Amino acid sequence: MNLSDLLSSFTLERGSGQPLFRQLYAQVKEAILRGTLGAGMQLPPTRELCALLGVSRQTVLNAWDQLMAEGYLSGTVGKGTFVSSHLPVSVRARAAPRGLMRPLSARGAAHAGAMASVRYHEGPLRAFRPSMPGIDLFPFDVWSRLEARRWRHPDHHMGYSDPAGYAPLRELLCVYLRSSRGVNCTPEQIVITSGSQQGLYLLAQLLLGPGDKVWAESPGYQGASAPFIAAGATVCTVPVDGQGMDVAFGVRHYPDAKLVLTTPSHQLPLGVTMALQRRLELLRWAGASRAWIIEDDYDSEYRYTGPPLASLQSLDRADCTVYVGTLSKVLFPGLRLGYIVAPPALVEPVVRAKAVMDRHNAIVPQMVLADFMAAGHFGRHIKRSREAYAERRSAMLAGIASGLAGELQCGPSDAGLDLCVHFRRPLDERKVVQAALANGIELRPLSYYASPFAVPECAVAPGLLLGFAALDPPAIGRGLDVLGKVLRAQR
Repeated sequence: MNLSDLLSSFTLERGSGQPLFRQLYAQVKEAILRGTLGAGMQLPPTRELCALLGVSRQTVLNAWDQLMAEGYLSGTVGKGTFVSSHLPVSVRARAAPRGLMRPLSARGAAHAGAMASVRYHEGPLRAFRPSMPGIDLFPFDVWSRLEARRWRHPDHHMGYSDPAGYAPLRELLCVYLRSSRGVNCTPEQIVITSGSQQGLYLLAQLLLGPGDKVWAESPGYQGASAPFIAAGATVCTVPVDGQGMDVAFGVRHYPDAKLVLTTPSHQLPLGVTMALQRRLELLRWAGASRAWIIEDDYDSEYRYTGPPLASLQSLDRADCTVYVGTLSKVLFPGLRLGYIVAPPALVEPVVRAKAVMDRHNAIVPQMVLADFMAAGHFGRHIKRSREAYAERRSAMLAGIASGLAGELQCGPSDAGLDLCVHFRRPLDERKVVQAALANGIELRPLSYYASPFAVPECAVAPGLLLGFAALDPPAIGRGLDVLGKVLRAQR
């Protein structure tokens, strides 16, 4: 194909939203990168191109100006326009086929695969989506007013900020954690993160080397273990019973572990609370072994049979416990704010590592949250949502007792956003979940929470995790009716 035929083959769509000069620019650029327009090739005069393509001269000039600015073309007045002779041959020709994936590093592959088994919430809310707070209860009108005020009156905080987070927010969180969870801390020990997931990732990178052993509950939330897998650590599963993580099992089988990840206040998915004796046993072992404990306290605000329990960190006298919390369950997940409460000696390394990761979190949401807390909205929202969740929990328990008592056995129900239930007769979790989805409800099998590294002692009886916090009582009733039909159809 000669040059004139090549140029006349360019297709310019006058009805599209893209200017003609941008279309011409893109097609000439692609022809150069493919090698169809070779290095040093002289292009026809602009007036000749106008006639060839049926466009104005200004269209051609605009396209040529862009191509020259980016180095694809060169030329001067009176001498003509040429394809640049300085482009590397590997760019003009021998280009790799589109879609060909270059290999990841071993570390990259570990990161890319660590969350492969974790499911994300998709589509509109349905019964019984787990681990989802009631978005309908959040006072978005109050939040939007506070945010609008911050945008109307920007101050020096709108520049680069402290990697540890907005100081007034850290002060308010400190007061809240000390009073509600018994956490021993100062504002300086609190580091704001993009949710608890970033906090876990940051700690995994700081505290673990390749091959280091980590205790992890199984069943448990697999997303919490993902940062340790990505760090190259060895995940060692520890079973959970009615008293929480089996500390004696961990000490017996993995005595040289460097870190323990635990959810003592409310274990996901079984809903149990770690007994005091085991908490003290874990702290004694960690102190003597110079191991770290990460206390993942993701929804402890929601306890329905008394006040929230004191944190594991409040019992620690060896400064080996790192407390990690999230505001996703208390406020709304889209906010993406969490925090680390680090022991004093760990604060500076955490802050410096946080700066490497993302310099600092977005400042306006932190400022708005500080205003939200300072004005008392935070405490009122927790009180209101706790009361609403208690009502929704009661509706769930009553509905199961009246219509599904012969099908399901309920686990602990005194805390959290979800209810763990076990089948009273042998059923295939996978078939139940598929049939439920076909009937418009969303179920999460307990097998989903089993670690891929789980030892036989971690086996859990088949069942489901049913979320209730995001649904009002009528929606819970309708969902249970559908669930009952699904379970009975499996007989």
